Amino acid sequence: MLGPMTARLSLTRNGPDEAVPLVLLHAFPLDRRMWDDVLAELDDLPVITLDAPGFGSSPATEELAEAFGAPSEPTLTLYADAVAGTLREAGVDRAVVAGLSMGGYATLALAERHPDLLAGVGLLDTRAAPDPEAAREDRLRVAEEAAGPKGAGAVAPMIGKVLGTTSHAERPEVVEKVRGWLAEAPPSGIAWAQRAMAARPDRLAALEALDVPALVLRGAEDLQSSQDDAESMASALRDVEVVVVPRAGHLSAVEQPQEVATALRALRERCLRA
Repeated sequence: MLGPMTARLSLTRNGPDEAVPLVLLHAFPLDRRMWDDVLAELDDLPVITLDAPGFGSSPATEELAEAFGAPSEPTLTLYADAVAGTLREAGVDRAVVAGLSMGGYATLALAERHPDLLAGVGLLDTRAAPDPEAAREDRLRVAEEAAGPKGAGAVAPMIGKVLGTTSHAERPEVVEKVRGWLAEAPPSGIAWAQRAMAARPDRLAALEALDVPALVLRGAEDLQSSQDDAESMASALRDVEVVVVPRAGHLSAVEQPQEVATALRALRERCLRA
């Protein structure tokens, strides 16, 4: 375990400074800006947002791996360990952690490696199962493209997959905002994260071992994480609320921030009562 932290994830505190904050982990290949509209709905709550390794203002993955004594190959355990270490250095020993998509994968890794940190979990538009072979190979292909001349262009086609049909039809400003975020994604972060996600194991057992309030949420138009994925995770949890957000795809927090904020607020209230 680290002594004095030589590298940590970039962290921003929002709202009052209270015990048991809500910690939000963003989707691939974005950064903590994706939570801005949710934060506007939760300005009376203590909320912490973090940038994933290699994204936003967080250090490069190589720097974090060296600081945490982690293996050089990409793995979401580094992300989980960096979240736990960064929070503890910031004085946070218990938190309600919610992650969307890749942020959900990191939350699952936290449940496996740092369950004592978790006062509750939110699993948004994500799944505990590993990738099927075709999806894993596609991730590795995108990683190679991002590391080469294409750079961030390797993830440009994601705009057709991460937003729901309603957003594409009725919310051009959301589509353009996400398109811009994809264009700004750091190629090295893209490559690392895709390889780390391709290597992730099944973490359903980590949920079965948890005994904290939980939220499983997905956009009704999500093409990436199915209702079966949501129900599988929910069935492994003991105290869970399942929410389906209408008119939202994979980036439910960007597409329908009010509904997602309402669900996250309810999760934290349940955790404080537990």
